[in-house]
Amino acid sequence: MLKRYQWVIVAAAILVSISAALFVVHYLIFQDVRGIFFYLLHNLAYLPVEILVVALIVERMLARHERHKILHKLNMVIGTFFSELGTRLLGELTVAMNVNEDIRPLLSVNSKWTPKDYHESLARLRRIDYKARPERLDLPRLRQMMGEKHNLLVMLLGNPNVMEHDRFTDLLWAIFHLTEELEARPSFTGLPETDLAHLAGDVQRVYSHLTIEWLHYCRHLQRAYPYIFSIVARTHPLREDHSPIVR
Repeated sequence: MLKRYQWVIVAAAILVSISAALFVVHYLIFQDVRGIFFYLLHNLAYLPVEILVVALIVERMLARHERHKILHKLNMVIGTFFSELGTRLLGELTVAMNVNEDIRPLLSVNSKWTPKDYHESLARLRRIDYKARPERLDLPRLRQMMGEKHNLLVMLLGNPNVMEHDRFTDLLWAIFHLTEELEARPSFTGLPETDLAHLAGDVQRVYSHLTIEWLHYCRHLQRAYPYIFSIVARTHPLREDHSPIVR
């Protein structure tokens, strides 16, 4: 334990020695012991205020700035997720929702969207009572799609920055759970309605996290990387006329 804080002890000893040496120099020059103690007490009186400014204000500002940098880097990770899996998964699952025609316009982002559009879509999306329809789910296709990206999902969860983003972490865990449920079944033929309803509930959990994260991701792209947002807005599967061609 002592070795762990040895550098702190050494630094403290050096700083105290320098301070004491300067006090000695002050006394030798001015021969004023009263002045030394006056200014010492004067500076000590301001010490609590300095601690308040440094520890509570400056430190919090630095922590907020550092968190902003981490979240900025994390958005690159989220972009990889949507490029490799998330966007396709969004298109596949939207079709399976009971009110997909009501949901689609809320997710069909384009270059004309404003911050107000994102805010209203997020609010309306949370109010819609949507459910996954088991008969519309292509379970073998979902299992294959997510199984192919298993290593990507493991890599994303292994990224320490991901833990700073609760919303994205919840999405990844929901996808992992659904993947495990699908891979645990050798076949989807003849499954009872109760089991299909269970799988539909897992799909719905993934979809509820996925849609929210999609809108936040697109909003970030439109604000910070408009050139990347341009191709995303033109090609995502929720647009009926999706195409990489600029028209």
